[in-house]
Amino acid sequence: MAGSDTTDPITRIRSADVRRVRAGRVERGQDSLAIEEPLEIRLSYVVDGRRTMDSLYVTMRTPGQDLDLAAGFLFTEKVIQSPDEIKNISHCVPAGTSGAACNTVRVDLVDGVDFNLDRLRRNFYASSSCGVCGKASLEALKINSAPRVPENGFRVAESIVHSLSDLLRASQPVFRQTGGLHAAALFDDQGTLAGCAEDVGRHNAVDKVIGAELRSGRVPIPDRLLLVSGRSSFEILQKALAAQIPIVAAVGPPSSLALDLAKRFGITLLGFVREGRFNIYAGAKRIAAGDG
Repeated sequence: MAGSDTTDPITRIRSADVRRVRAGRVERGQDSLAIEEPLEIRLSYVVDGRRTMDSLYVTMRTPGQDLDLAAGFLFTEKVIQSPDEIKNISHCVPAGTSGAACNTVRVDLVDGVDFNLDRLRRNFYASSSCGVCGKASLEALKINSAPRVPENGFRVAESIVHSLSDLLRASQPVFRQTGGLHAAALFDDQGTLAGCAEDVGRHNAVDKVIGAELRSGRVPIPDRLLLVSGRSSFEILQKALAAQIPIVAAVGPPSSLALDLAKRFGITLLGFVREGRFNIYAGAKRIAAGDG
């Protein structure tokens, strides 16, 4: 798959003048804010022997890992089934500007990739806070014949799970400065970090880590645990299912629909993974007692 992310290194933090009010005292100072900007994904494809291009999707995101985000989004939303269907992926860089100034990614699909553009446009809507997947219920996944995550023996010890929230926090440089970003990370069964991304939206962070694996030819991902900051939603579980990730954990609680999806498709679901505790909501067999 061609294309390299020219936006890294990139500025993800901006300073802001503030007045700090503490115990009746007001002090002037500066604060650090996480940058939020739109990203447009343009899709180039062949119809009736002619290549055309459409603006497919716009999301608010934290700049950086844009190509991973675009690739991960197309994969988790079933626009593509494998990295081989992407001919090229790159930033659309206007003349006289640098890649760091670009908020548009172009994805060229290989000839013969079949998809319904009208359906995609109806389903795609996202906000930076939580994301809206556009699927009315679990029935959409059932209709699309989404496979269950197989039981392949992948297990993680309780002691490893307890260590993950600290490992995630240590991998969030922008969060440490701003306190204003979500994160998603992949870990192996020994708690070794296999990939991490920060973003103003959890769904974008998940697309970034899955997209990085996709672009490296490592999907499906049957031997990793996905940890997200905040809560786990239906959309987070849907993306994990697309990548066949067997364990999804979150610092916060799951939503009811996330739990329903996990149970139906065989995903182990953990919540409140922090401060030496966690809850198992589904798939307890993948969590080994004690040190394993």
